[in-house]
Amino acid sequence: MTDDTRQTESAVDDAARAVALKAVFRTHPASVTLITASTSTGPVGLTASSVASVALDPPSISFSVTRATGSAGGLLAADTMLVHFLADRHADLARVFAHSGAPRFTPEQGWTTLNTGEPLLADTRAAFRCRALHVVPVGSSSLVLAEVLDVIPGTPGDPLMYHDRRFHRFDPAAPDL
Repeated sequence: MTDDTRQTESAVDDAARAVALKAVFRTHPASVTLITASTSTGPVGLTASSVASVALDPPSISFSVTRATGSAGGLLAADTMLVHFLADRHADLARVFAHSGAPRFTPEQGWTTLNTGEPLLADTRAAFRCRALHVVPVGSSSLVLAEVLDVIPGTPGDPLMYHDRRFHRFDPAAPDL
């Protein structure tokens, strides 16, 4: 076997693993958040389903963003950011922030601004005000480890979930299994 053959097989294996990984995560339900920040050119934000709790001391979370440009680049460059935990009533807003080009941060969407400058979705279930502790580049993505500086209570609601490329309502009243 030549080095060229091994490299070709390795590339095929990598591509197949990437497709398989994507297929598994597509059917793995996740809660939906909006991550926002204020930049010198205005507010930025994106929809994320990768938020996870990391530690309580210091209070910290992690999330990943793809690319370091556009909204993701603005978030990575910001001193602080807000992670909004969305309710099922926010499905349309999550769709808006999942794609570039749609109008964002409009008054009709319910945005306000904290004294610290970050855009806050007024009727979010809760929000964390965070600052990045570490940003680790991984391929075309960045893994962000962030310290939670403040917990902002919000408006109750059923969590918005993402599963199989669609938004869903999580029903806490459903019977336990």
